[in-house]
Amino acid sequence: MQTISSEAKYTLQFINQTKRNIFLTGKAGTGKTTLLRDILKTTHKNVVVVAPTGIAALNAGGVTIHSLFQLPFAAFLPDYSEPKFTEFSKFESRSTLARHFKMNSLKKSVLRNLELLIIDEVSMLRADLLDAMDFMLQHVRKNKEAFGGVQVLFIGDLLQLPPVIKEDEWQVLRQFYKGKYFFHSHVIQQKPPLYIELSKIFRQTDDTFISILNNLRNNQVTLTDISTLNQYVNAKFDSKINLGFITITTHNYKADSLNTKSLSDLQGQQKSYYPEVIGDFPEKIFPVDSELNLKVGAQIMFIKNDLSVEKRFFNGKMGVIESLSDEEIMVRFDDNSTILVEKYEWQNIKYSLNIDTKEIEEEVLGTFVHYPIKLAWAITVHKSQGMTFDKAALDVSQVFLPGQAYVALSRLRSLNGLILLSPLQMNGISSDSDVMDYSVHKADESLLATSLQTETQTFLAGYLKSAFDWQNLTQEWRNYQFSHDDKSGKNQHFIWAKKHTELLVDLAEASRKFRSQLDQLFSRETIDYEFIEVRIIAAYDYFFPKLDAFVFEVLWKLEEVKRLKKHKAIYEELLVLEEFQIKSVLDLMKAVLLIRNIASGEIISKENLTSDKIKSYKINKLELVRNEFKKLNHSLIDDSVDENRYSKKSKKEKEAKKSTTEITFELWKENNSLKDIAVIRKFSMQTIIGHMVKLIEAGKVSILELLPDDKIKELEKAFEDYQEDTLNPLKEKYGDQFTWDELKMYRANILSGK
Repeated sequence: MQTISSEAKYTLQFINQTKRNIFLTGKAGTGKTTLLRDILKTTHKNVVVVAPTGIAALNAGGVTIHSLFQLPFAAFLPDYSEPKFTEFSKFESRSTLARHFKMNSLKKSVLRNLELLIIDEVSMLRADLLDAMDFMLQHVRKNKEAFGGVQVLFIGDLLQLPPVIKEDEWQVLRQFYKGKYFFHSHVIQQKPPLYIELSKIFRQTDDTFISILNNLRNNQVTLTDISTLNQYVNAKFDSKINLGFITITTHNYKADSLNTKSLSDLQGQQKSYYPEVIGDFPEKIFPVDSELNLKVGAQIMFIKNDLSVEKRFFNGKMGVIESLSDEEIMVRFDDNSTILVEKYEWQNIKYSLNIDTKEIEEEVLGTFVHYPIKLAWAITVHKSQGMTFDKAALDVSQVFLPGQAYVALSRLRSLNGLILLSPLQMNGISSDSDVMDYSVHKADESLLATSLQTETQTFLAGYLKSAFDWQNLTQEWRNYQFSHDDKSGKNQHFIWAKKHTELLVDLAEASRKFRSQLDQLFSRETIDYEFIEVRIIAAYDYFFPKLDAFVFEVLWKLEEVKRLKKHKAIYEELLVLEEFQIKSVLDLMKAVLLIRNIASGEIISKENLTSDKIKSYKINKLELVRNEFKKLNHSLIDDSVDENRYSKKSKKEKEAKKSTTEITFELWKENNSLKDIAVIRKFSMQTIIGHMVKLIEAGKVSILELLPDDKIKELEKAFEDYQEDTLNPLKEKYGDQFTWDELKMYRANILSGK
C-alpha cells in the first residue's frame, strides 16, 4: 500500500491552511496523481481542475483551460497593444480580450466563487496562456492580485511533454518572454509558487536503476550509467516471440505499424468492440480508439487502474486475450490468473455553481463507456506517461525532445525488465536547460516547515478578515443603484438600492474597525486563538442578523421582479447582487467554524468547515421569503407562470461524490426504473445494467427485483455444475433462451453467496 511522503503531507497542509501557490512536481512514479485525488477528496475549498488539452483534462477529471476561461485559440500578448495576425497565427492582447470577452453569468459565478485552481500536466502549459488566465481571473473577480486572489496548484513533471509554440508565434512572443514554460510567464515571475518536489519513488526499488534515472533527469549521466544500460542491448529482440514485453518508441507511426502487423499475424477471427457514447462527448477527447480490434492471443494493456478493492490491474498492466465473445473479454496475466474485463466510464464534465450553497459542482455533459484496454505490442513515449511496465523494449535511438530517454526508462519497475533495441548514446538525451535551471528553486523540508507556519497564520488572519470585509458587496449595491438612477430620484429600484447601500456603508465601517482589532490580535508575538474565537463569535452575533436581513430583502425583491414582465435585465442584476449577499453570510458562518477548529486544535478539512445550517441556509431563507410573500400577495400570484418567467429550470441537487455504481444504487432506491436511471445519468441501458450486476454481487440488490421467478428457476437449472470463468459456452448452449444480461445477473447472484 502506498504511504504518503512528507512532501505530500506538506502539500495537503499548504492547500488547506494557506493561500500560497504551489508547484508540485516529482520524478516518475512518485505519486502525483494519487496526491491530486487526495487533495480533491479532502480540501474545504471551492476547487476546479483544468489541463491544457482535452485528453489531459479528461484524465485529471476536469475541463480544458480554454473552455473554463472562454479563451480563443490564439497566442496572448501581455500588454494592451492591437496585435496583428500573421499568415498562420492569431494573437490576442489584454485590450482585445477585454473588448470581445464573452462569458455567461454561470461561468462568471464559478470563477467568482473559485478558491483553488488546480492545473494538471503543467509541463504543457505555455507562458502566454498562463498570463491570459491570470488576466481573465483578475478581470472577472475584479481583483488585481495574481490570479484574482485564487490559490493555484500547478502539478506536473517538466521533463515530460513540453509546451508547443509555432515558430512564427515564437518570433512575436520572444519579445515578451524569455522562454515558453509556465514559469516564464509574467505572473509567475512576479509571484513565484512554492516549489515542492515529491522525492519518494514508489515505482522503482532498485538503487542502481534509481541512481541512473536521477542522473538522466538531472543532466548528470555518466559513462558508467550508459555502460550499465547498454548491457541490456539486444538488437535482434522480437517482442512478438517474447510475450509480456511492450516496445516503447518515439514515433506514432512505428507504434501503430507494430500493433497492426502483430494483430494481423495472429490466427483466428478478429472481433471489434465499440464505445457507448451518451450526451456531449466530442470525438477529439475519446480516451481510447472508438474501434477496438482484438483476437485471441493479442497482447493488451490496461489504461486505467482497477477501481475495485481487489486492485487486480493498473495503468500499464500487460495481459493476453484468453477468449472473446460479443459480451465478454477474458484476459490472462503472466501468473496465469484471468480476469473478465469490465467496461470503464469516462465523463465529460463542466463546472457550475450550486445557487444554494455557493459550492462549485461538477455537471456531467456526456459519458464514454468502453473497455479500458488497448493493443500493447508497442506504444509511444508520450502515450506511456503515467504507466508502469514490468517488461519493455526501448527504441529510443531517435529521441527528438529533451528528456524522452528518461521518460521511457522511468516507465519500468527495474532493470530486470529492460531491453534496449540499440545502444544508448550520450548525445540527444539531455534535459531542457531552462527546466534544469528552474529546478534549483525547489524547497527543502526546513523551508517547507517554516513557510507553513507563517503562511498558515497569514491565511487564518486573511480568511477571518475577509469574512468581515464587504467592500465588493457594497460596490455591487452601488452598481445596482447607479444603473437605476434616472436623476429624478423617483425610480423605485433606485430608492430601494440607495437605502440599503447607505445601511451597508455604515455596517462596513463598523466591520473595518473590527478588522483593525483582528490585525492587532494577529500581530502579537504569541497569538491567543481562544481569545480570537471569543471576539469572532461576538462580532458574528452582531453582524449576522444585519446581513441576514439584507438577504431577506434581496430575495424578496427577486420575488417581486420575477412576476413583472419585461424585467429580465433587472432580474439578472438582482441575481448577481444575491450571489454576493449570500456569499457574505456563508463566509461569516464558515469563519466561526474555522476559528473554532483552530482554537480546539482540529485540522482544517472539508468535513469540519461546513454544517447543515450552512448547506440549508439559502433554501430555508428562500422558503421563508416565498411563504411570507404569498401571504401578502396571494391574489396576485400565478406560480406556474410567474416563478419561472426568468429563472432557468432548476437541476436536481448534485449527489455527494460517490462511485458511479453507488449513484445508480441511490437512484434505484428512490424507485427509479433502469430506463429512468439511464436518462438521468446520461448512460446507456447496458451500462446501468452493468451497475446492477455489481450491486447484485455486492448483495445490495436482490435478483428478485430484476428478474421474474420463472426466469430465475430456469437460470438456476442452467448453472448447475457450471464451472467455466466465462459465460460464452453457456450462451452458445442456450442461445436466445437467456440474454447476456440475465446470465451476468445470475452469475453475480451466485458470487454474492445469496
